[in-house]
Amino acid sequence: MSKVAIVTGGSFGIGLAIVEKLLSQDYQVFNLDIHPSQSGEFVHCDVSKVADVEKHITEIVRQTGRIDALVSNAGKHLSANIEDTDEATLDSLFALNVKGAYAATKAVLPTMKQQNHGAIVYISSDQALIGKTNSFAYNLTKSALASMARTTALDYASFNIRANAVCPGTIETPLFHKAIDSYCQKSGAIKDEVVADEAKMQPLGRLGQAHEVAALVAFVLSDEAAFITGSLQSIDGGYTAQ
Repeated sequence: MSKVAIVTGGSFGIGLAIVEKLLSQDYQVFNLDIHPSQSGEFVHCDVSKVADVEKHITEIVRQTGRIDALVSNAGKHLSANIEDTDEATLDSLFALNVKGAYAATKAVLPTMKQQNHGAIVYISSDQALIGKTNSFAYNLTKSALASMARTTALDYASFNIRANAVCPGTIETPLFHKAIDSYCQKSGAIKDEVVADEAKMQPLGRLGQAHEVAALVAFVLSDEAAFITGSLQSIDGGYTAQ
């Protein structure tokens, strides 16, 4: 019988790479996203709405009878300092990046507890480990996910449920290109030069790729990582080691 995995925000970028990696390892993968995808079993779900997440995960459990893995990946980026972040924007970012993770975790835990096993991975960021300019709200939400990994790991270790955060650095995804495009539009910078500068800032001299993050996520979910819980797993080309 295939293991069952739920991935939130699995239609693009890192999320899509994770879905495809888990499919290659014979998971049955459910992708909760508002954007349709041909990879995995697509479930139209607004992850920022707690009730929607709970409803769809309840239905997945009804269909499959098990949940082996949750990857809480859905999120969005914002470049702004605190003065330029209004309350509505802050609420919107928290609803998706943090409350979505809260809802998915809370919904899978009863089944994982009953099974006496399960693995949860939160897609956090290098910004859970360091600060960056013009990243007040995004940094706040990604730090919250790192905290969620640690506390969930401790609260549910007795049920053999593991929780970890994977912390990507600068990964070349549609989200990355959208952020660069926005910056260039505001500043007048040339995109190719900005992308090249971003690559030079990494000790390994290049941008990370989504499939590399997916490989780490798959390992952390696997039985080979059975003694890893409550950790923050960096995958950033050495950026936070500086």
